[in-house]
Amino acid sequence: MDIIKVLRQIAKAAKDNPSVEVLNDYSNMVREGTKTDDWKMSVTYGIKLCDLIEKRMGKVRDIDEMKSLYVIHERTLLSIAPYNFDAYCQYIEWDRAPKSKFYAPRRKQLRPLAEALEALYYGDLELLCISMPPGTGKSGLALFFLTWWGAHVPDRGILTISHNHVFVKAAYEEIKKIIGRESEYRFSDVFPTVSIKNTDAMGLTIALDRSARFPTYQFGSLGSGLAGRVRAESLLFCDDLIPSIEVALSEDQLQKVWNQYTSDALQRMIGECKQLMIATRWSVRDPIGRLKLKNEDNPKAKFIEVSAYDENGKSAFNYPYGLGYSTQRLNQLREDIDEASFAALYENMPIEREGQLYSAEELRRYFELPEGRPDAIVSICDTKSKGDDYAFMPIAYIYGNDVYIEDCICNDGKPEVVDEIMAQLLLKHNVQMCEFESNGAGWSIAERVRDTIVGNNGITKITTRYTTANKETKIIANSPYVKDRFLFKDKSVIGNNREYKRMMQFLTSYTMKGKNKHDDVPDGMAILALFIQSYFFKNVEVFTRPF
Repeated sequence: MDIIKVLRQIAKAAKDNPSVEVLNDYSNMVREGTKTDDWKMSVTYGIKLCDLIEKRMGKVRDIDEMKSLYVIHERTLLSIAPYNFDAYCQYIEWDRAPKSKFYAPRRKQLRPLAEALEALYYGDLELLCISMPPGTGKSGLALFFLTWWGAHVPDRGILTISHNHVFVKAAYEEIKKIIGRESEYRFSDVFPTVSIKNTDAMGLTIALDRSARFPTYQFGSLGSGLAGRVRAESLLFCDDLIPSIEVALSEDQLQKVWNQYTSDALQRMIGECKQLMIATRWSVRDPIGRLKLKNEDNPKAKFIEVSAYDENGKSAFNYPYGLGYSTQRLNQLREDIDEASFAALYENMPIEREGQLYSAEELRRYFELPEGRPDAIVSICDTKSKGDDYAFMPIAYIYGNDVYIEDCICNDGKPEVVDEIMAQLLLKHNVQMCEFESNGAGWSIAERVRDTIVGNNGITKITTRYTTANKETKIIANSPYVKDRFLFKDKSVIGNNREYKRMMQFLTSYTMKGKNKHDDVPDGMAILALFIQSYFFKNVEVFTRPF
């Protein structure tokens, strides 16, 4: 029997008629398929079935049908849990009370991470780095993942390292709890032949295979002398190697952590061992920052960075049962914590304080525009060229010698979408003049925006200029003018303007030391400063060096 062919037919039938009988037959075929060489495709159909059941349960009102769907869902999850990490996370907590479950309340946000973790196990990735706000479940998910991974390869050591001995001790206890035979978790249902053979509370090890040279799970803190007693044979898991903001602020301390990571942690890896790293992004020179630079062109390296806010400026982690963060709580934290620390902790925007060209504290701020009409409303556009570049367009209201940055576009979206947004912004503010950088595709973008302006009877005069100056020199040379003349909205009135927030983050994260991934905003501010001076303020002024 061709199981995949049957699954394809029954999946189509279930989509048209998701009755209990059809879904039950579908589930049985998935279970049989996972026992064959076509298990990968069978698991794929199992995932589709579970998603279909979840949608169906949201519409059903008959209690008997609901009970039947519940049983089919449970059985299907068990069938695919050994092969699919998301299903595993759901199934092993099946008996726990809803409020006590870790994964289910957070599944919507954590499922993409679960899929990336699964890709790491199957070899699609060799390095996975995850940065998310504190308390959102990233470390808890990683511990679930270690139990799933270790059950597949109990004879190959997994090494967990953190700066904090308290964390590794807690991780040891949690993994022992999940796998234990008397556990409230259903681990033994998924992996009936796997059990704990030995534990060592002093050495922090758990063995699932007595014959293995090194225990399945090994735990240690960075810099505690790992040589000779631990090995990472299948996975090296590092959780928060930077202990505090004080370390992140010190170049010497950051270098010390990196040296310990490369000389202590990495040296424990043998064979085709993979890496998982989870951390708060305090600094662009922290371990994840350095790994990003080293793996820019590595297709098997993935870096996940998730902000606490969604695209609408609301909390992305407002979990059920009071877990996570409400939008109100996040906004309060933004008010209570300094801008740089909030950006690092909750928006995964590491800010380099040493060598920082624009610190948040020294920038001029305003709450509302001055009374009366501005002398001019102008703008520039530093167009997106390729890759991770952002299109940047600030809207500047000029009053006397002061330049108020009232609005902006700071967007890395598709050009055809961003072009329209830029045109609408120019129309909204009745911008009088806007200069586009004509390097690369800048000229054609300017032409498209001009056509939209003309078609809507706008007043903006569009000009272009080809930029030849060295970008870094231009940014630094014009920073005194920006600091002295430009005013930016106070963070209390930025509200949900995510692009304005992003602009401020990119501006204050620019460093004169090392490489800058996002220099579009400081470069755009320099272009705006030159544009304003060339048209409005032609007198020469002397400024104090900012560095």
